[in-house]
Amino acid sequence: QVQLVESGGGLVQSGGSLRLSCAASGSIASINSMGWYRQAPGHQRELVATISNSGSTIYANSVKGRFTISRDNAKNTVYLQMNSLKPEDTAVYYCNGNIRAPIRVYDYWGQGTQVTVSS
Repeated sequence: QVQLVESGGGLVQSGGSLRLSCAASGSIASINSMGWYRQAPGHQRELVATISNSGSTIYANSVKGRFTISRDNAKNTVYLQMNSLKPEDTAVYYCNGNIRAPIRVYDYWGQGTQVTVSS
């Protein structure tokens, strides 16, 4: 059993910053990629950023230059530093992990954390 627990969401004014964290726990053998997705009301869930176990990153065009994804492999934790936030960044942010636990590889999801950016 694997759990992903997110923290760090909240309400912030436009131009502000937030840092999201997601810790994976359970019968983890190894973690491949980890990432962040978001879903705004009336929209489909979309990729925000991913990071491989070697540190390679991919960002959505809408967040390039403003958001930074990082991970601490020793803690099985992924972070998302969000700067220069805009109202259009308002969404529920979900953590994702492609995890071997303990033999098979699955995509696991966190419960989501709300990020609200006021104008």
